[in-house]
Amino acid sequence: MSKKRNVEVFVGGCALCAQTVEQIEQMACESCEVTVHDLAEGRATNQCVERARILGVTRVPAVAVDGGLAECCRAGNMDHEALRRLGVGRAA
Repeated sequence: MSKKRNVEVFVGGCALCAQTVEQIEQMACESCEVTVHDLAEGRATNQCVERARILGVTRVPAVAVDGGLAECCRAGNMDHEALRRLGVGRAA
């Protein structure tokens, strides 16, 4: 049995965030476990905010794979190819 790849998506309730969640869910394969963290004011839990802080999320949407914030999400917009290099959508 292979280990699941942990894909975390951090969103803030905007249309771009919803589109990102949809794209990640389409990219994901059976080896990906996708978790969405809603950071929108009034909906964010302390756990989600703390997880975002630990990973260094400073903007949304953002994606982390296996406990590391994707480099493309540190400097700009989500990049499908960068996420594929991290293993998103690729069977383990």
